[in-house]
Amino acid sequence: MNHFGRLFQISIFGESHGASVGILIDGVPAGIELDAKDFIQDLNRRKPGGIGTTTRIETDEVQIDSGVFQGHTTGGAILLRFLNQNVNSKDYSNLVSHPRPSHADFVANIKYKGYQDYRGGGSFSGRLTLGIVAAGVIAKKIIKDISFETNIINLAGCKNKEEYSTILKKTVEEKDSVGGIVELRAKNVKIGLGEPYFDSLESTISHLLFSIGGVKGVSFGIGFDGVDLKGSSFNDVILNEKGITKTNHNGGINGGISNGNDIVVKVMVKPTPSIFLEQETYSFKTKSLEPLLIEGRHDAAIIFRAQVVLEACLAIALADAYLIDKAYQ
Repeated sequence: MNHFGRLFQISIFGESHGASVGILIDGVPAGIELDAKDFIQDLNRRKPGGIGTTTRIETDEVQIDSGVFQGHTTGGAILLRFLNQNVNSKDYSNLVSHPRPSHADFVANIKYKGYQDYRGGGSFSGRLTLGIVAAGVIAKKIIKDISFETNIINLAGCKNKEEYSTILKKTVEEKDSVGGIVELRAKNVKIGLGEPYFDSLESTISHLLFSIGGVKGVSFGIGFDGVDLKGSSFNDVILNEKGITKTNHNGGINGGISNGNDIVVKVMVKPTPSIFLEQETYSFKTKSLEPLLIEGRHDAAIIFRAQVVLEACLAIALADAYLIDKAYQ
């Protein structure tokens, strides 16, 4: 449900327009240096501000409520909270009976029998990813030898980064949205992370990534493009005793276990479902298709701000796998 992890454990909470959102993190070793300023860089990567981003501006200052004393982790549970201060709840009341296409409005209303907090998407809002990013900061401190590279490699079907700005401007003018593909790369990962069968490294990484709203596809290494290759071309030739391979079609994982090469993950993020273009969708009041014009504040391409969230998911999964492997050793 709202909990993930075996040794590095996270529990997420909050709603978009509630008092706060945040995360409870357990299993963090004692003695790690940690201060509110450590979160600033990654939290800023998630903030809006570019072309086509939401006009909802929050301070996103982390409040460390427990688990840190005199600048170091105590070994106890760490509670991180972010206050919601810039809210505009009136924009969403009509979406209970007139749900947005491709959003969680309809299914949430059915599943929770109308008791869900629908304001700003409630617990389905991207606002909750603040806690994921914050947990990722701590995860990176646990696996400090691993470095991360995160890039958008495809925006609306275009792989040329020089065209991304033009695509985004055109999308905003059309009051529409676009999605794309993010490539995550983790470098200097030790051999042996991952616990097959059901906690294989691909399984735990994918589990976290698919928990993020908007993620509709995850692949490792060459992914689906590998269908064009025969085994003789797909296979990664091992070059030395460290397991370094000539190619990395498997994305750094064999048998659910890290093999020492870069872990490469590609993540497809769908176009933001909330758009400013009028759409027809079912109305439960009139029991027919009715035009819907969505108000509120939304991103034309959430993929730009999602990059750091997806990177945090990878870091959290690797931190959990690292602590499990360390415990076994």
